[in-house]
Amino acid sequence: MRKVAVCNQKGGVGKTATAVNLSSALAHLGKKVLLVDIDPQANATRGVGVEWKGLTHSIYDLLISERLDLESLRPTEIENLFLLPSHPDLVGAQVELYEKERPEFILKRLLAPLEEFTFCFIDCPPALDILTINALTAADSVLIPIQCEYYALEGIEKLINTIKTVKRKTNPALEIEGVVLTMYDRRLRLAQEVVRSVKEFFGSLVYNIIIPRNVRIAEAPGFGKSIFEYDRNAVGAKAYLLLAQEFLNHGPTR
Repeated sequence: MRKVAVCNQKGGVGKTATAVNLSSALAHLGKKVLLVDIDPQANATRGVGVEWKGLTHSIYDLLISERLDLESLRPTEIENLFLLPSHPDLVGAQVELYEKERPEFILKRLLAPLEEFTFCFIDCPPALDILTINALTAADSVLIPIQCEYYALEGIEKLINTIKTVKRKTNPALEIEGVVLTMYDRRLRLAQEVVRSVKEFFGSLVYNIIIPRNVRIAEAPGFGKSIFEYDRNAVGAKAYLLLAQEFLNHGPTR
């Protein structure tokens, strides 16, 4: 199973939209995909139609018990896409996990038996905390969404330093999968300048497919659907499908 952490500590960059819609696109292409929501906001959980209220098994319970409960693996309405849901209680885990032995490795141990999946995408919180460190320690690679707006590269150096620290201390095999440019409006000169700046900074790590600013992408989570279930003809759906195809053709060493 190839595990990809979707990570950017800056909020509002299309991180969860990318985790949900890229997972969904790959599932539609016939790949068996696991989406792990390790963000206490539980937006990815709601984004695939699962409501955290009333959940008795979530990623919080697994991290605290340090045991994989297969009842926590929930099918979604999308064939081939499964979910390890989040819960707002996960906020407390940031304190509780530090009381455990080698807390950075808990998620890695939990995911190890799940080899029936082709891909696993981990939607990280918008913070470089113990939950994100767990995701980066468990992952094979990191996918970084960056929005085509002001301050696009703000905080990226800190994220890169965190990735280097994780490589040094807990996960020497961790690589950058790639960089996805999101919320692109080709009418704006600023957006074009951001694309140039990001490509100068990351080089060949930047995906060719750029996700456009699209109201349908923004609307879909409110209905508990990916862009493909909400409006498969939207330009956003076509972009994420093309991104999934590019993802399949390129590994983290591209």
